[in-house]
Amino acid sequence: MQATAEAPAPLKMDLVEPVFPQVCEYAGITLSRYVLEMARANPEQPELNELVSVMTSVERACKTISKLVRTAPIESSGLLGLEEGGGSINVQGEEQKKLDVITNTVLKNALRFSGKMAVLASEEEDAPVGVPDDAETNYNPENREIIVEEGQKYVAVFDPLDGSSNVDANIPTGTIFGIYEEPEGCSINFGDDGTVSDQDCLDATLQSGNRLVVAGYCLYSAATSFVVSFGGKTCQGFTLDESVGEFVLTQPNMAIPTRGKPIYSLNEANRWQWEEPLRDYVTAIQKGDGQTGKQYTARYLGSMVGDIHRTLLYGGIFGYPGDTKNPNGKLRLLYEAAPIAFLMEAAGGLAVGGAGERILDIKPDNVHQRVSCFFGSSEDVEEMRSYYK
Repeated sequence: MQATAEAPAPLKMDLVEPVFPQVCEYAGITLSRYVLEMARANPEQPELNELVSVMTSVERACKTISKLVRTAPIESSGLLGLEEGGGSINVQGEEQKKLDVITNTVLKNALRFSGKMAVLASEEEDAPVGVPDDAETNYNPENREIIVEEGQKYVAVFDPLDGSSNVDANIPTGTIFGIYEEPEGCSINFGDDGTVSDQDCLDATLQSGNRLVVAGYCLYSAATSFVVSFGGKTCQGFTLDESVGEFVLTQPNMAIPTRGKPIYSLNEANRWQWEEPLRDYVTAIQKGDGQTGKQYTARYLGSMVGDIHRTLLYGGIFGYPGDTKNPNGKLRLLYEAAPIAFLMEAAGGLAVGGAGERILDIKPDNVHQRVSCFFGSSEDVEEMRSYYK
């Protein structure tokens, strides 16, 4: 099966990219300005105005998490210790570090306080969480008759701190997020006590990646990078200027090479549990017997956001395939694989599952569903899939 066998389904939004005829020589193009100009460039998409506050919340949360990650080694006794003394396990069966829990709270609260969210789903939460609209309670206690135009409600999915086990080793970590619209025909109904049924949350959350309206990640490393795509047509890279506290556009219109540097990124500790075609592919590129005739170099951080960022910039291939121990791999579809696939395709790359299917077309069956996945330069991914014929 070839990775490009089927025509991709259309993306949720078809947006016009903003232009910047004038740029401040001191401030550059900030993330805030980019988001505002995106809304101005697409007046026929009024929902983009609602996304301004959502993206402001994500941006603020990422700045806060960046600070927490940078100070974690200094405050190691508190932030890097295990939650509840080592007795707290998340739904994945993974021991939660305090920083996982803290960053989850930071991002969840930032999104909740935007006033635009209906449901939040996180790696650290057992199930999606409904977000009630408290405007009536907070700002109309006297129950005055007022006319309110209901704002668009969104569904956010996120991994608050991917690679958190690497923080104490000072290895790059990251936040991954995706924003969906509340699907048509789905209404999040809150009870009198402010609760919402699990089924309502699931109906709103379990959407395929081609329904995303925004996706991105924030990489915490030597610099803090914020990569985002609105609508899935382009991919924009920003870097945090800590002197002014703003993300500045440093990598406009990111485009992954169709044939990248000879780099592959896989956890080879699992090599003998992989399917034979994948082992044959990796052996060929290691020996220089692949299509390029070049010997490939292995680069694997064990932190998905760091590996993906390098792959976006330099090309090559990154994957976490299924194996005999974990048939569906270890990456979660909803809040890891789908948002990254959205960015990868926006940059001109490919993102496929274990059978060569487009990741963005896979509809999740549950919030924490895992999926075998490969991301990278189109020719590298297609070459890998050619070994499955």
